[in-house]
Amino acid sequence: MAEYRKVYGLGAEFDSAASLMTAAEKIRDAGFTKWDVHTPFPVHGMDKAMGLGKSWLSAPVFIGGSTGLLTAVLLTCIPSFGLYPLIVHGKPYDWRTLPAFFPIMFELTVLFSAFTTVFSLMIMNQLPKWYHPVFNWERFSRVSDDGFFLVIEARDPKFSETKTRTLLEEIGGQHVTLIHD
Repeated sequence: MAEYRKVYGLGAEFDSAASLMTAAEKIRDAGFTKWDVHTPFPVHGMDKAMGLGKSWLSAPVFIGGSTGLLTAVLLTCIPSFGLYPLIVHGKPYDWRTLPAFFPIMFELTVLFSAFTTVFSLMIMNQLPKWYHPVFNWERFSRVSDDGFFLVIEARDPKFSETKTRTLLEEIGGQHVTLIHD
């Protein structure tokens, strides 16, 4: 008795980064939206070939940095200018002493930005993810060595097992495989 396994998508292997780039452009032009490429090294121009836009990561990082700067300003200015306005050795305690706090402001801005970057990337990449369906594909183990792969997910609105397989074979995909979840 065969056990039913949900289909994750179709995967194809390509000879080189250039052929994968061409395939990515054709898949993008065909209107697919839920797909990804996997390479052993970054390929310059692949994000453009895939039709990816600007990352949304800059907005949370800006907010995190601004929060860090505001925190530093509040933590240094409120005690120094409001709660404990002390004159030490004749030095003023007004806005002229603000440059003394610039290193603290810089450090907290960088710290909050860094933490925001790490946590935003983890959310954006759905990490930690201990399992991914492409690991069921035996040829995918070559991705870290010399394999160039393109995977179209079954949840894509344009996905059709037969038509997508034909398209992947027409654009030069080898070892086109149905990947199960």
